[in-house]
Amino acid sequence: MSILTINNVSVRSGKQNHLLLDNANCAIERGEILGIIGPNGAGKSTLLAAISGDIDYSGDITINAVSQSPNLRARQVAVLPQLSLLNFPFRVFEVVNLARIPHQTGRKLDAEIIDKALDIMDIGFLKNRLYTELSGGEKQRVQLARAFAQIWRELDSPNGQRLLLLDEPTTALDLGHQQDLMNTVKKFAQQGVAVAMVLHDINLASRYCDKLLALLCSQTLAYGPVSEVVTAENVKRLFDIDAQIIPHPTHNTPIVVGL
Repeated sequence: MSILTINNVSVRSGKQNHLLLDNANCAIERGEILGIIGPNGAGKSTLLAAISGDIDYSGDITINAVSQSPNLRARQVAVLPQLSLLNFPFRVFEVVNLARIPHQTGRKLDAEIIDKALDIMDIGFLKNRLYTELSGGEKQRVQLARAFAQIWRELDSPNGQRLLLLDEPTTALDLGHQQDLMNTVKKFAQQGVAVAMVLHDINLASRYCDKLLALLCSQTLAYGPVSEVVTAENVKRLFDIDAQIIPHPTHNTPIVVGL
């Protein structure tokens, strides 16, 4: 059974009833990564906001056996929004510790989880720094550590199901940290976590995701295995560029090369 199932989900906004998302359909199994791609304004972030319950929608979104209790739900679903606004002078470890509030696992275990989450994002050395003094990339890595820490252990979830929602997680990260992040997400998914993530870099999405959902003008252009979605025709329609699709020399996943 899919951890997340989306059936005919649409979102409208404003007094003019503007259509932001039109009849989206997809599903994510345990251990899978779904990449959501498309140009600006296509409805990618809107879909994640609907899944996380931040906006109203029509259609059906089912997170398998998710609790109706906000506290228990927070042990199952972690969200990294596109923009994380935090202007209080918290220490880095205090920011990540916010993710442990829904849990009752005790200070000792929470401290261990926080340290591990910082380490996988390569920011253990920032542990006692003020969040407000960090660079944009460092802040992003702290917020990612917070998201991981929130659903770190399967046994902390009421039913073992965990869903991670990431909106443009590679924003502000350099090339090395982008790859480190994607490797971390892949390993996290392999522990049974279902992941849905918005990505602008199609080659990153192609390399690390199991399935892709391509959105264009609020509608689904393509959905399915990476090799079926990443085609020269789809890239042309999505971004209005001519491209050649070649296989990755090591992983054999599609690579988009602009012409």
